[in-house]
Amino acid sequence: MEVHSLPVNYLPIIFQMVIAMAFVVVVMFVTHKIGPNRKTKDKLTTFESGIEVVGNARTPISIKYFLVAILFVLFDVEVIFMYPWAVNFRELGNEGMIEMFIFMGTLLLGFIYVIKKGALDWD
Repeated sequence: MEVHSLPVNYLPIIFQMVIAMAFVVVVMFVTHKIGPNRKTKDKLTTFESGIEVVGNARTPISIKYFLVAILFVLFDVEVIFMYPWAVNFRELGNEGMIEMFIFMGTLLLGFIYVIKKGALDWD
C-alpha cells in the first residue's frame, strides 16, 4: 500500500491554520475595541521597576564602559575553559599541562596587549 502526498491532503492543515489566524485577529480586534481605554498621566509615564525616571535614556555613554564589559566577558569565558582541564588534570598528563601553558600564555599575551593599548585606563 503506497501513500502519495497530494495537495488535497494538506487542506485540513491549511484550513486549521487559517481558522487559528482568523481567531487571533478577531480576538485582538474585539478586545482592543471593547476593552477599557482610560489614559491617565500615571499610565502614560515610563515604568522603570518602580523607580522614578531621571533624565533622558538616550544620553551618550562612554565607549570605555562597553569595552571594559566586552573584555570582562571575553576573559571570563576563557577562564571557563580551564575548568575541564582542572577536572581531568591527572588523565591529561604532561601533554595536557603543556597545552594549558600554551593556552594561558596566549591569554596572558592578549591581556598584556589590552593593557598596552590602554583599554582599561579611565580618563
